[in-house]
Amino acid sequence: MDKNFYITTPIYYPSAKPHMGHAYSSIIADFFARFKKIDGFKVNFLTGTDEHGLKIQRAAEAKGIDPLKFCDEISLTFRNLSKTLNLTNTDFIRTTENRHKESVQNLWKELEKNNEIYLSKYSGWYSVSDEAFYSDDEIEEINGKKISLSSKSSVEWVDEESYFFRLSKWEKPLLDYYKDNPNFISPSSRKNEIVSFVKSGLKDLSISRKSFSWGIPVPNNKDHVIYVWLDALTNYLSALNYPDTKNELYKDFWPASMHLIGKDIIRFHAVYWPAFLMAAKLPLPKQIYGHGWILSGDEKMSKSKGNILDPLEIIDKYGLDPLRYYLIKEVSFGNDGNISQDRLEDCINSDLANNFGNLCQRVTSFAIKNCDGKIPNNIEFDEDDLKILNKFKSNLNLIREKIEYRDINFYIDFIIKSLFETNKYFNDQEPWNKKNNLLRLNTIVYTTLEIVRKISFMLYPIIPESSLKALKIFEIKENDIKFSSIENNDYLKKNTKINQIDILFKKIEKKYD
Repeated sequence: MDKNFYITTPIYYPSAKPHMGHAYSSIIADFFARFKKIDGFKVNFLTGTDEHGLKIQRAAEAKGIDPLKFCDEISLTFRNLSKTLNLTNTDFIRTTENRHKESVQNLWKELEKNNEIYLSKYSGWYSVSDEAFYSDDEIEEINGKKISLSSKSSVEWVDEESYFFRLSKWEKPLLDYYKDNPNFISPSSRKNEIVSFVKSGLKDLSISRKSFSWGIPVPNNKDHVIYVWLDALTNYLSALNYPDTKNELYKDFWPASMHLIGKDIIRFHAVYWPAFLMAAKLPLPKQIYGHGWILSGDEKMSKSKGNILDPLEIIDKYGLDPLRYYLIKEVSFGNDGNISQDRLEDCINSDLANNFGNLCQRVTSFAIKNCDGKIPNNIEFDEDDLKILNKFKSNLNLIREKIEYRDINFYIDFIIKSLFETNKYFNDQEPWNKKNNLLRLNTIVYTTLEIVRKISFMLYPIIPESSLKALKIFEIKENDIKFSSIENNDYLKKNTKINQIDILFKKIEKKYD
């Protein structure tokens, strides 16, 4: 089995400060990266910023500063966000870096060499906000203003010389590829959308602009800059030092395991990107996953609508791990989700403070008081103990399979049910009434501590800092977390010291009118 895993977020457009949608994509990618790492994979996790295009140029001009300086400032906020979100990304790429420019220009040359590019003239609708071209049937007019039907962004008429990519040539190969690789586009609703779009007919794609200068120059024609999406998509390769396909990074990690993106950019990733790669005779990524939007009310967040939720404000108020937990649990992966302060507080109080934090405190305090502050040594599992312990062992491969199919909902539901069952087990077994039967008392404590350890391992990809705090009970370090060890029922070293830990999550005082 291939034990390399390469996951990418969309590279973020630094025309405004980060919002909750950016945080969501990054946190979900980090979840997969952390899970794969503790499951023994060599992981490459890429994020970054997409810094070219007319929108950036205009934003910089409006501020009266050089576009690169503008990008330097805002790209830094996204780099800092990676640290704030406690991401484990192995690289952060900027499309203004030389390594990226070289990759993009090389890909262009490959397409040109393969007769996939020609010079002509483009006349049509263009959205600066989306950096996307739209046909007449993809726009509507509201109050005398032309807008995109899908994104609701304004469009303007463009009439200029342009290089074109022979996208129409790849209509059938793309449809064949989707059919032969059913998991290439996920979830299925996105796949259906893309198949329908491609079947409706593909037109050759304008891949250069002449009316502005902020971009990567077309090789051998400095009057043109390369279309921002051909530029941006190539980041997934440039981070692997393409065009050097013999280097270790490229050999280990291409094709990518998963491009994680928002559903609004699925067309660029599931139509244009594989067509570019086919045309350049390069392998295609294994999966494009278009997740839903984080909504503010009933609308997608956007700068123009003024409804952006700031993840930093939520983190300042509630902490990072509660936000990570909430977004992973409450937003059904693949669908749109709404962030609600009330539901976030419920998650903190019910799942994190009561079910997990309180369990850790109760069993630790009891063990310190009744087991000499050590992992019990003299134990003997009975049927009740093995039933709850073996649930993890018997589901290990199923959990792996569910993660492979991106079923985060199953993963977190398994954890929540396990926490509920463990709290019930501890209560039903009543170790406080077993002080005249030390063998039974010790076994109940050991079993509960072992499940705390297993659940903490499973929670690590979701709430890493809090799970590590819980694991201080046993002096277990981050490098010791191995998913395979969850099946082990006697992992804890008997007769070793148990540490009392601080409260993991403070309950939120709910205010009612």
